[in-house]
Amino acid sequence: MENVLSPGGRALKHEAIREYVRELVAGAVPGAPAPSERELVNRFGVARMTVRQALDALVGEGLLERMPGRGTFVARPRRTATPVLSFTEEMSRRGMVAESQTLVLRLEQAGGGVARALAITEGDAVVHWRRLRHADGAPMSIEDTYLNEVLLPGFLQAAVPTSLYDDLRARGLRPGWVDEAIAADLASPEEAQLLGVPAGSSVLRKQRRALLEDKVIEVSRSVYRADRYTLRVGLGGAS
Repeated sequence: MENVLSPGGRALKHEAIREYVRELVAGAVPGAPAPSERELVNRFGVARMTVRQALDALVGEGLLERMPGRGTFVARPRRTATPVLSFTEEMSRRGMVAESQTLVLRLEQAGGGVARALAITEGDAVVHWRRLRHADGAPMSIEDTYLNEVLLPGFLQAAVPTSLYDDLRARGLRPGWVDEAIAADLASPEEAQLLGVPAGSSVLRKQRRALLEDKVIEVSRSVYRADRYTLRVGLGGAS
């Protein structure tokens, strides 16, 4: 990279140095040392502040990390939280085509448990949407979703949305994080019939409380066929 600081590119010195360092550390193992500021100043004949600007950008990207008193090193890959996915999005990631059959869609009065989960008063109006969810044409789960009716004006008067989360996104209410609990159980006769399995078959029950910041948007209870649904969780080691 002999001409990295050619006369025509002097206004972008820090960018040229940034890309030089990026190429230099590409494929390096986490913890490997990056070129020092002194090395880069001597190599390119620029001010230390220019070099620092280039390295700051790579630190901001998560490619490099600084260790006070030690220097700058190749960073460990950043881990991000698992994104909040709708059933359709989750099945798509598994390479499956999702479909839904609405069993119930109506306004109800919130019972005690639903009211507490939605942070509303018992007896308040909630939208109850019960669906049989299919993946690749076969039953996968039964999902009962409860929504605060106050947050969704006109929801029941409009056409049934293809995707709840797409509808929530359009309203500026797409959840940003969820609290879920999953437990093993046996299917009731009604659940077994809907899911196409023998009564008493193993199922997984999932309870979800979905929030946007501190506002509860959705509460759902789902029962999944254990012979078709595998729970996948990513875990990181302690640092």
